[in-house]
Amino acid sequence: MPLDSTGGSHRQPSVNVLGGLLAPCSSDPVTGFYRTGCCDTGPDDVGSHTVCVVVTAGFLRFSRGQGNDLSTPRPEFGFSGLKPGDRWCLCAPRWQQALEAGEAPMVVLEATHRGALDYCALADLRRHAAD
Repeated sequence: MPLDSTGGSHRQPSVNVLGGLLAPCSSDPVTGFYRTGCCDTGPDDVGSHTVCVVVTAGFLRFSRGQGNDLSTPRPEFGFSGLKPGDRWCLCAPRWQQALEAGEAPMVVLEATHRGALDYCALADLRRHAAD
């Protein structure tokens, strides 16, 4: 997140896909590109980690098959691995890919950044709403 010269954030509050303030996604495990627990994004987040999902076993298998194993712990990166039921800030293009493959996990709309709409249709996200 960009900081101003005093060390404070100069960004406007982040907005979710519903037009409200972005809610936290998960602090256990800690998620988000910036590891703040929110699916916030910025210019350095080229993967657009903006969709707050509730992970399923089917999605974890799908993701592993795409070369992104999210279930195996990686302690060297402080990552304990995801299990079904965990919430996670997923890359919007990966969510769209999972949707097209019939493996899209449920979405927490209030915690999904509006940047996800660059890759995903709001109607699709709503159809997969967990809340």
